[in-house]
Amino acid sequence: MADGARPAYLAETQEASYLQLHAEEIAAAARRIAPHVRRTPLLTTDLDPRLRLKPECFQVTGSFKVRGAFNAVLQLKERTPPPRGVIAVSSGNHAQALALAARTASLTALILIPEDANPAKVAATRSLGAEVLQDGITFENREQRLREVMAERGLTLVHPFDDWDIIHGQATAAREVLEDDPEVAAILAPTGGGGLLSGTALAAKIHRRDTLVIGVEPERADDAQRSFRSGAIQTLPSSPQTLADGVRTTAIGRRNFEVMVERRLVDDIVTVSEEEIERALVTAWLKLKLALEPTAALPLAAYLAGKAPPAEASPVGLILSGGNFDQAVVARLLGSA
Repeated sequence: MADGARPAYLAETQEASYLQLHAEEIAAAARRIAPHVRRTPLLTTDLDPRLRLKPECFQVTGSFKVRGAFNAVLQLKERTPPPRGVIAVSSGNHAQALALAARTASLTALILIPEDANPAKVAATRSLGAEVLQDGITFENREQRLREVMAERGLTLVHPFDDWDIIHGQATAAREVLEDDPEVAAILAPTGGGGLLSGTALAAKIHRRDTLVIGVEPERADDAQRSFRSGAIQTLPSSPQTLADGVRTTAIGRRNFEVMVERRLVDDIVTVSEEEIERALVTAWLKLKLALEPTAALPLAAYLAGKAPPAEASPVGLILSGGNFDQAVVARLLGSA
């Protein structure tokens, strides 16, 4: 046996233990958040009988993000002493989710949102009681400003994706898919920082090891695919300009990388063009009658373009992550359809 090699049975045992640990955390997250989130339906469609659609646009705050936010905040609330308040950076969906979870737990919330973020998401975050800081905040400097404000205010960070409590909460979406249809052979999920995809991978591989898990991101924001291919976290030089504003992160998180790449629980990551995103968005609105935001249309874009999953995989679950869209963007696309 070569130096450093491990017997196959030992590797399998360690993997089983890893999945079992996360299985317990995901099950606990599902119980914890149940009173606060919606169990969104799993829909079939005449568009293609293979498809199983998980429309998180029906979710509280219009996005899957409440799953992770409630799981994290409700556990923070149980600390002794509880945190003074919570803080995060977000382009909008995590901001709204954290604002609602914090309000429910009677905690203050401060969200740093880039100046060019979707105005509707910013307004919704404020309406949920959070303090929003935007002046001078960009995608490039927001992490630095976050550290500065955290030190000034003494607030507790709830990271949008690189946090096990967030990942376990997001995993409940795929867990529900597989509870509603245990025969689903592949699940496609949008990929930004990796919270949803890594949670999806854990839930899927816990259910059945051969369930395919495929991430989808814009061609202009391909850091996750680069990381997956290279085996090291790859960082984009600047925030990508893409219609899918929910995945404008420059790199996946360390914990997400562990699940997706080091543990190889994700089977592939594919990219789609801006034109393919637009086509999927129009299809969702006009044919599926689902009010998706561009990021949520990423799995549908990959499916319609024939990029994933393999033809033999059936049924196919698509996690359609949210519906907090910019009305001007949708009006433009529908007007040209």
